[in-house]
Amino acid sequence: MEYTVKILARMSGVSGRTLRYYDQIGLLKPARINSSGYRIYGQKEVDQLQQILFYRELEVSLEDIFEIMNQPSFDRSEALKSHYEKLKEKRSRLDKIMATVEKTIASIEGGKPMQDSEKFEGFKEKLIEDNEKKYGKEIREKYGDATIDASNAKLRGMSQEDYDHMTKLGEEVFELLEKAYATGDPTSPEAVELAEKHKEWLMYSWTSYSKEAHAGLAEMYVADERFAAYYDKVVDGGTKFIRDAILNYLGM
Repeated sequence: MEYTVKILARMSGVSGRTLRYYDQIGLLKPARINSSGYRIYGQKEVDQLQQILFYRELEVSLEDIFEIMNQPSFDRSEALKSHYEKLKEKRSRLDKIMATVEKTIASIEGGKPMQDSEKFEGFKEKLIEDNEKKYGKEIREKYGDATIDASNAKLRGMSQEDYDHMTKLGEEVFELLEKAYATGDPTSPEAVELAEKHKEWLMYSWTSYSKEAHAGLAEMYVADERFAAYYDKVVDGGTKFIRDAILNYLGM
């Protein structure tokens, strides 16, 4: 079967404008252009569009989809299996959030007591999912699946009090980074306090600690632009500063 933009748009639920944009950026080219100037899509393009929509459902950027699908090693069957597993994880997280909503409604309308800790079930899953999406590949390659899975399990089992404290520590790291950076010295007392606070923050999700792992994470911050953007948004050059402060603190 072959389809025009109009027919493929109606069948897939994707607008014709989006299909034309995908063609423009090279993400989904039509099989051919007919004598009347219409884009014509075949079975191959239909399958590619389905793959693209699976990735979009998982909130993968168009740039990353293009890179993934154009790799010589790209395997559609393996990609679909990966999609399936990730969608199951997403469904599980949404189920937990829906259950929390149901409990909250019952608590409000029926007077059924609800523990404070229950009010936040599901949101931890979102944090884990976001971290996996942004940094999962790199940190799993560096530390191994077992370490990251154990860290995620620790976060899932964290009490609301500890979760709130971890969040507060993260904010304090940002505040200390700004103050320490102003000294211009990664060995200053402010920088030492920054490194100590960073270690304290890490220990809420890490199951064990070593100087080598802490130093390796600090180096990863600088090496990966996504990590760098996290701290550079506080102050320009903040990522390198916190790396240097941590290495000084560790005596490395």
